[in-house]
Amino acid sequence: MVVTAPKLWIPERALITSPSLEHAHGRRIAERCAGLGVDVVELPGNRLTGLRGADERDAYRRAKKTLAIVVSPPSSRRLQFIPPSADWRLDIARGCPAHCQYCYLAGSLPGAPVTRVYADLEEILDNARGYEGSFEASCYTDPLALEHLTGSVARAIEAFGTRTDASLRFTTKFDDVESLLDLDHRRRTRVRFSVNAPGVERFEGGTARVAARLAALRRVALAGYRVGLTIAPIMPMGDWRAGYQALLDEAGRALDGIEAADLTVELITHRFTDSSKRVLTGWYPQTGVDMDEDARTLKRTKFRGTKHVYPRAVMTELRTFFETEVPARLPGARILYFT
Repeated sequence: MVVTAPKLWIPERALITSPSLEHAHGRRIAERCAGLGVDVVELPGNRLTGLRGADERDAYRRAKKTLAIVVSPPSSRRLQFIPPSADWRLDIARGCPAHCQYCYLAGSLPGAPVTRVYADLEEILDNARGYEGSFEASCYTDPLALEHLTGSVARAIEAFGTRTDASLRFTTKFDDVESLLDLDHRRRTRVRFSVNAPGVERFEGGTARVAARLAALRRVALAGYRVGLTIAPIMPMGDWRAGYQALLDEAGRALDGIEAADLTVELITHRFTDSSKRVLTGWYPQTGVDMDEDARTLKRTKFRGTKHVYPRAVMTELRTFFETEVPARLPGARILYFT
């Protein structure tokens, strides 16, 4: 399997708030950015400025070219229980630099989609020691997309490697894993790669190609990490069966000969809310993502909201397909959930 240069996001500017400069990790991020030629702007307070655009699309473009180095909100110290993904949500960043036209963060994060990274990482990791179980670091971000700027994932992996009562997990659409390969992770971290069939991959702008993600999957598995596939969002487009069969076969080849990969598979179908549809069609007015409400079923969430999901017959067909094809093409893999 050929290893190509990793996909790296380099922002045009990095805004660092005054409180972030009080943290060594925040200063290191600013120094990394400056070393890559990023324009680093020190802000006098804790408020992000300069993100307004002429219209919504202009504001989106400006935000997507900006990294914000901030201190995490005090509310994040009380961790949230988030099954089925993990026991606890561990936020080390918020926002994502990719341009996925189905982005599930759209409509759920307030304000412009600027990517925020947390300067107080050591305090975040210290706080997590008050909890036991599995910790998900990619609820509201793709942490690997930012690793060359932050080093936060490596630090978290090392911290969880010293624990016997907890484990770390994150999922990514990027492939820059080089800095993780020699860490003393002690198999306490599971690295998962978000992958999809070719018809859906075309909606994932700014990310590493699926072939590169699978090459990275092999590299971390060879480095002893537990690994996983997040197949999301599943969309029954065109000859979707052949597309997903080919994807599973590619994943099988990526892990060929690696007995200790302990592969898990998470299956997440496409869904959207009214607010995410409004935001996404504003960002991507020519999108080909199907968000026809008449072809969906309305489902209530545990937070008393609603989302548009595939009808029951389609969900049953998808579930049956994957529960048949995953064990057939990836022997030994464990399906964690289908939703």
